[in-house]
Formats: sequence, C-alpha cells, structure tokens
Amino acid sequence: MFEYLGTVLVSFDPGFDVLRYLTVRTIGGTLTALLISILLGPLIINILKSIQFEQFVRKDGPESHLKKSGTPTMGGLLILFSLTISTLLWADLGNRYIWVVLGVTIGFSIIGFLDDFLKIKNKNSDGLTSKQKIISQSMIAFISMFYLYYSAEITPEISFIVPFFKDFIIPMSPFIFISFGMFVLIGSSNAVNLTDGLDGLAILPSVLIGGALGLIAYAMGNQLIADYLYLPHLPLSGELIVFCGALIGSGIGFLWYNTYPAQLFMGDIGSLTLGAVLGIMAIILRHELVFAIMAGVFVIETLSVAIQVISFKTRGKRVFLMAPIHHHYELKGYAEPKIIVRFWIITLVLILVALATLKLR
Repeated sequence: MFEYLGTVLVSFDPGFDVLRYLTVRTIGGTLTALLISILLGPLIINILKSIQFEQFVRKDGPESHLKKSGTPTMGGLLILFSLTISTLLWADLGNRYIWVVLGVTIGFSIIGFLDDFLKIKNKNSDGLTSKQKIISQSMIAFISMFYLYYSAEITPEISFIVPFFKDFIIPMSPFIFISFGMFVLIGSSNAVNLTDGLDGLAILPSVLIGGALGLIAYAMGNQLIADYLYLPHLPLSGELIVFCGALIGSGIGFLWYNTYPAQLFMGDIGSLTLGAVLGIMAIILRHELVFAIMAGVFVIETLSVAIQVISFKTRGKRVFLMAPIHHHYELKGYAEPKIIVRFWIITLVLILVALATLKLR
C-alpha cells in the first residue's frame, strides 16, 4: 500500500518517493511486524487462555515437558497476523511473487489451524491424519508450482541452479519443476513442524534463514549484484526482501513470548506455515540446494525421525533415545536452553556456509 501511495504522492512532493525505496519499505515492514506482534502478544495469550486453546503434552515424551501442559498454543496466529498485515502495507502488491508467498502462507495456515483445533478438541496429540495432511499440502503445493511454472517470463525462473558452478543452470520440464517444487515445499513445511518441540527452537532458525533468503532475493533482483555474483537476474525477486523483513519482525516479536520458558507455543498453524514460507521462497529464487544447507538443523531433525522409524521397523532397535533428535539430547541430560541455543548457533554457521556458495562459483 505504501509503495502505491508513494507513487501517487510523488507528483505533489518528490520527497514521497522515499516510500518506493526497497530498503525503506523493508525496514518499515520489519518494524511494523515487530511492533504488531509484541503489542498484540499479551492480548493473543489472554484470548487463547480464555477459550482454553492450550497445549496437550504427550505422556510418552520427556518428563520435563509435562509442566508445559496448559501453555496457550496456536500462537502462530500472532506471526501470521503481523506478517500478513505488514506485507500488505509495505510490499508492492503488483508483484506476483508477493501473492504467491501470501497464498502459500494462508493455505498452509489453514491446514495448521485445522490440525491444532482437532488436537485441542480431542484433548490429545492426534490432529489431522497423515493422509489428510499430505493431500491438503499437496493440493496447495501443486497449485503454487503450476502457477510459478506457467507464469514464468524468463528461463531462469524455471531452471535448476547448482551452487559452486556459475554456468550450471538447467531448464526444467513442467513435470520435473512441479514435482521437485512440491517435494521441497511439503518437505520444508513438515521439517519445521518436527523441529518445533522446544521453546524457541524453530522460530529463530526460521527468522535467520528468512533473512538470508531475503539477501539472496535482493541480490538476484539487482542486475549489478546478480552479475557480480554470477547469479541469474530475476527482476521481480527483490521485492521478496520486504516479505522477509516482515517475517523477521513477526518472528522476533513472537520469540519475545516463546523464549524459554515459553508463555506461548506457535502450534502447527505456525510451524507448518513457516516451513512452507521458507520453502516457497527458496523455490522462487531457484536456490533449493542452498536452502537445504541453511536448513541443516531442520534436515537433521527430519532424518533422525526417519532413521528411528526405519531402524525400529527393520531391526527392532532404536538409534536415538527419542526422536526428533532434540529429545534425544534432552534424555541424555542436556538442559533445554543449552540445546536450543546450540541449534541456533549451528543454523547461523550453516547459513554463513550457504551464503559463501553465492561467491564461490
């Protein structure tokens, strides 16, 4: 809205052109989302408590988690509200990428809401069935990938990019593009969902990765920077940094209440949506492999569950004391804050490694 407002008002005073600057709108979006989430946090917490939208803790989980029973959940509503409002205020709404990420945000938030609501209603950890969840995620992912492929205006938008190789850019067929994109989007959504088991464990890595993807979006949207880094130039991608700024602001605002010991849990409405948002941005920017490096913690958490299940079914033995792997370290005696902060540090290191691939080509 402010971008359009700047375009209209610049005819009255050239100073209003500042509202069209990408950097100004990114900062504005970040601060707006941060303020909304921090100011609305207490209200959301009180509302969720009053309607008894409280966390159900599995009895077969770590004993230390039993004391978390009764903590308000579905706090992802706070993230989604501040993220969406801030994006609508500061982003260029004529940019189709913005509507793709907003569409994915809303679509996956509906799935997460239904999952959380069923858990609260049934007073157990059984929400949507795995089949229901995958089918609904696949529908949204397919629509998104289909639109991205057939609305593409230049070849790099539908090409596969490999890190370290400046000329290794392979155009993808509709089937491969859509199938691969669906895998990344659904996989990312569920990976963040699996990681969201400790206070603040999922949100800060999501914020850090979102910030890194925002830098890539800005670089690819700027012809000079893209040429310098041997990146394909995507003229529309720069606008995604405004969305990423809003994601950072809303995520940090949520962390204010989610940090250990948490006053508010994000629930599946938050974790499923955050994972999908990161995945769709990586797909739009054609940097899925770089994203996989950044999201190493999410990947490890997911692999730990897969390894545990396969090992138990084939050998009758468990590899970890409990999966996902953060529970394994809890049962080994590590304090929850120590696990959380170390996973944050690992994510930061992986992001730096991933960003280094942009220049090492």
